[in-house]
Amino acid sequence: MRIGLYPGTFDPVTLGHTDIVRRAVKLVDKLVVGVAINRDKGPLFSLEERVEMLEAELDIIRSGTETIIEVRPFENLLMHFAEDVNASVIIRGLRAVADFEYEFQMVGMNRALNSRIETVFLMAEASHQAIASKLVKEIARLGGDVSKFVTPPVEARLTEKYGVT
Repeated sequence: MRIGLYPGTFDPVTLGHTDIVRRAVKLVDKLVVGVAINRDKGPLFSLEERVEMLEAELDIIRSGTETIIEVRPFENLLMHFAEDVNASVIIRGLRAVADFEYEFQMVGMNRALNSRIETVFLMAEASHQAIASKLVKEIARLGGDVSKFVTPPVEARLTEKYGVT
């Protein structure tokens, strides 16, 4: 069984994230979506909320694929988590050149830690390339329209968190 790992903070899950999942399930038999705890980033949503939102968003994708999709939180080193879930490939989404530079460095470090696990980059759909969770949160916090970037349930949760309408 080919197992892929798609790690991220998913704070919140965006249409860009789900686009990458839709593409990744075509490449693997099982996809583990790893939700990074990452206390340093100071997430808006709790780990439980992020997992809950992801589960709801991925249910739609699950119904249209035979690939097993599992959501799991993790706090350890990415390569250790990849080993824990028996992943042979790490899936990463790319939006722009700046993403590539950062990801290029990460691949080098990850290969030094475990050269048996490959990293595959998937380009987000053109309409989703500008989406970044950080920017979505800022737009929502300032009362802007985020409906082009997240699904209605995620938009409602953002509105609830920030108390704006």
